[in-house]
Amino acid sequence: MAIRNARGIRGFAAAAAVLALSAALAACGGDRSKEDGLPKEVTIAYQVIPNAELLVKAQGLAEKEFPDVKINWKPFDSGRDVNTAIAAGSVDLGLAGSVPVAIGVSNKLPYEVYFLHDIIGDAESLAVRNDSKIKSVKDLVGKKVATPFGSTAHFSLLSALKLEGVDPSQVTVLDLQPQDILAAWQRKDIDAAFVWNPTLAKLTADGGSILITAKELSEKGAITADVGVVRAKFADDYPEFVKRYVGVLDEAIELYRDKPEEAAKALAPLLSTDEADALAQTKQLVWLTSEEQRDAKYLGSEPENSGFAKVLQETGRFLADQKLVESVPELKEYQAAINQDPIKP
Repeated sequence: MAIRNARGIRGFAAAAAVLALSAALAACGGDRSKEDGLPKEVTIAYQVIPNAELLVKAQGLAEKEFPDVKINWKPFDSGRDVNTAIAAGSVDLGLAGSVPVAIGVSNKLPYEVYFLHDIIGDAESLAVRNDSKIKSVKDLVGKKVATPFGSTAHFSLLSALKLEGVDPSQVTVLDLQPQDILAAWQRKDIDAAFVWNPTLAKLTADGGSILITAKELSEKGAITADVGVVRAKFADDYPEFVKRYVGVLDEAIELYRDKPEEAAKALAPLLSTDEADALAQTKQLVWLTSEEQRDAKYLGSEPENSGFAKVLQETGRFLADQKLVESVPELKEYQAAINQDPIKP
């Protein structure tokens, strides 16, 4: 059976193009003041992923850094939904996977990449039911596999199939959000799922095993990451806020590195798990400081040396092959979408 809901992604592309025009004129709040270089209110689209941004939320670090700014934390289940929110101008900063960001840049969404929240490792993987008799990627033929379409997990799943020479049309790939994946797994409606923590951990705890990880796929060239994006107009209006927010993210990273148990304790309630499992989940992602992200293989220090811009273009080519985007921009357009100012000294 063929992959379903591809039209949903193409539909998003068309809608995004229209929304992007209005978003350029819209702002999340019309009463912001530039007198002190800071907005009065900021809306951050976050996801429950064990990285520095979630630790910032858990510890209230943004509120401490910006006592006179109202910080609105808005939860999202996928980068696809964050793209839609950015296009509508309803959030200022957001977290989305490298695949939704590649889709966003391809569709000219009015945002920029300002930070890499994490490089995805074992935290995003393909879980299979122990009773499904799936021992290899080739065994997925004829099985039901769930993943959020337009996500890094979707990209990784299709990459795994391609690397093993499996025609996606031979697999029933279902478009489900993480919470729906867990429910379908518990009902035994699906045989496998490519998804991220904390849902992934719940699948393996409920009769599942890991077949292949995003880390293993990245070693074969299919690199994925969780990406910080900011509306271009917001970044232009409030560069000081974005730069200082990156400083807050760096603070969270240093806290995690110096006191991992303390960080895990703060994250556990948001991850709906215990401290030991929270710590294990954090270790499945690579947290990079802004200084480390100036390396050419990541965001780089100059537009022409941004390795991540090349990753986004390569991801875009893959999506075009899958007919999930209509065209792939030139590298310079991906480079233009990387805002390196917030990570500079």
